[in-house]
Amino acid sequence: MPRRAHPLRVAVDTGGTFTDCVWRDEADGRLRMLKVFSTPADPSQAIVEALRKIDHKGELVILHGTTVGTNTLLERKGARTALVTTAGFEDAIEIGRQARPKLYDFFFDRVEPLVPSDLRFGIEERTSRDGEILTSPSPAALRSLVSEVTAKQPESIAISLLFSFANPKNEQAIAKALTPLRTPLSISHQILPEFREYERSSTVVINAYLQPVMQRYLENLKTRARHLVEERRFSAVKMSSEKRASGSAPRIFVMQSSGGITALAAAASEPVRTVLSGPAGGVVGAAASARASGFDRIIAFDMGGTSTDVSLVEGAITTASHAEVAGFPVSVPMLDIHTVGAGGGSLARFDAGGALRVGPESAGADPGPICYGRGVQPTVTDANLLLGRLQPTRFLGGDFTLDLDRTRRITGEWLKRQGSSLTLEKFAAGVVRVVNATMEKAIRVVSIERGRDPRDYALVAFGGAGGLHACALAEALSIPRVILPALPGALSALGILLSDVIKNYSRTVLWRVSSEIPVARLDREFSSLQKQAEKDFREEAWQGKMHLQRSVDLRYRGQGYELNLPFTSNLLKEFEREHQRRYGYTYAGREVELVTLRLRASVKSATAHAGKMDHGKLDDVGTGTLARPGRATLGSPSVPKAKVLFDGKKLATEIYPRETLKPGKTYSGPAIITEYSATTVIPPGKRYHIDDQGNLLIAI
Repeated sequence: MPRRAHPLRVAVDTGGTFTDCVWRDEADGRLRMLKVFSTPADPSQAIVEALRKIDHKGELVILHGTTVGTNTLLERKGARTALVTTAGFEDAIEIGRQARPKLYDFFFDRVEPLVPSDLRFGIEERTSRDGEILTSPSPAALRSLVSEVTAKQPESIAISLLFSFANPKNEQAIAKALTPLRTPLSISHQILPEFREYERSSTVVINAYLQPVMQRYLENLKTRARHLVEERRFSAVKMSSEKRASGSAPRIFVMQSSGGITALAAAASEPVRTVLSGPAGGVVGAAASARASGFDRIIAFDMGGTSTDVSLVEGAITTASHAEVAGFPVSVPMLDIHTVGAGGGSLARFDAGGALRVGPESAGADPGPICYGRGVQPTVTDANLLLGRLQPTRFLGGDFTLDLDRTRRITGEWLKRQGSSLTLEKFAAGVVRVVNATMEKAIRVVSIERGRDPRDYALVAFGGAGGLHACALAEALSIPRVILPALPGALSALGILLSDVIKNYSRTVLWRVSSEIPVARLDREFSSLQKQAEKDFREEAWQGKMHLQRSVDLRYRGQGYELNLPFTSNLLKEFEREHQRRYGYTYAGREVELVTLRLRASVKSATAHAGKMDHGKLDDVGTGTLARPGRATLGSPSVPKAKVLFDGKKLATEIYPRETLKPGKTYSGPAIITEYSATTVIPPGKRYHIDDQGNLLIAI
């Protein structure tokens, strides 16, 4: 009996400009990569287009990092959402916190809540902070609620009651009454059983707002992918429509903001956990690549087409439990990623005072930069092309030629319309300096502003544009080493391919302790969370040993925010040490509060080892075969040179395809390193080499 072939696991990261795919070739076990232009109107279209170019006719597993949730929030194109809450708290999501976005601006525009006032419904009920049911919703109140909600015809419903994390009984009663409406429900004690009414309600509302959109998108992707599989399966044989429909659908898993994948059904029901899906894959990929080269302390720097994501990693990847996305607080676990509107497609402009600005507006995939053939306003990518840092015929491995003449002509005309006397080169250099300043500030936020010295870390640069700017940023911040991983332009997709299956659980307890941790009591609470994790993994049929990480949010009594630390018998001492390191002081003798217990459960990925990473492009689209490495060496007449602007001077700069660099051999800048997924700029005097893991290491 023939042995059944393993399914092909394809990781897909949908970005603002490109959709990246990474998979392991079945023939030789090496990693392969493909980039196609994104289709913002329907991201699944680009995914299926990419899958068509991958020659595989068997079972298919898609691991997907998606921007659908993020874009839906940014563009405010989510579902018509209703909110049911405790009477008197209907406006909590609009009142928000006391903190003003701009302290001295009396005319700032507040972010409008996702649920308008006429879709907020209060119901008479009350639960105490200790979980005692003081008032249950009456049958009459429940009937009235159902009638009022039905009249408004919402597409999704969020339920968030006061202190439901301590006792969910009243929320369960309301959910039971609303279930016959056949409208998706997002219930706070299931999604976020934690305190802080505003943040919990905001998180649940976002989940409800995204749920119908994400569900439609994932079902559409699943349908398109199934049709592709069936089309390949039956292309050579004429089959009846009934038998054609019986083909098995590809399995689809989705990357979460916490750095792990989850089942499609889980992502569709809790899409709030996917709002940083793609960037999370980048952090996982950066940490894995750096670790392979012996670096555990890194700053991940991901510069894509529309934004830049930065994150600091010290050994194991950690998550944050509070973040803000599109102006709204989100309190599900996320990798600690700071995002700024600076990417290759960021638009340049002059403000009212004549100062040059770059971003956060972006040309995106449509129309894209000027050099892509349709854009009409200069971008960072256009600036790098004008400076000679991008080579027109070496973009995407030569599959796509950048239009230098069009860029010069349209940028020149645009500058004249702005009344600027800058030359093209000075303007382009200014654009690069401005966008570098924005990204430098972002790196400072995750390092210096949190008590970390950038000089103690390596800068791992990736994304299509990361290598163009990494050396300048490292030099500005005195970061001693830059690492360009293998497959830098698709590292987020690689991270998704390598990610474990992860589920996060939490519960607010608010216990005060003075000298001893109630270990037995904590064990009981963690055991309860563990049982829920085991149940969820079992229901989704995940295979493999489950790994558990316990942690606790702590604070001094009277403080408003917490520090998250691993649960150990020395928890109080670890808290004091971390508080001293983070804030520079401790409160001797003050009571400590154990606020929220957290459990991170994981199962190892089926792609446990990355294997050796190839560099290059898909030479024959659809075959998955990489181009053969060339033979050029340093100083060889066959190495081309180009004039590239560095600090106002045009220097003859050698252009190397990355696959021609000999591992272990040390080279010196200036140089431009080209490859299928990215371009790297190495300034004069900087020394660099390829290590035995295939990573490009640059000494600053």
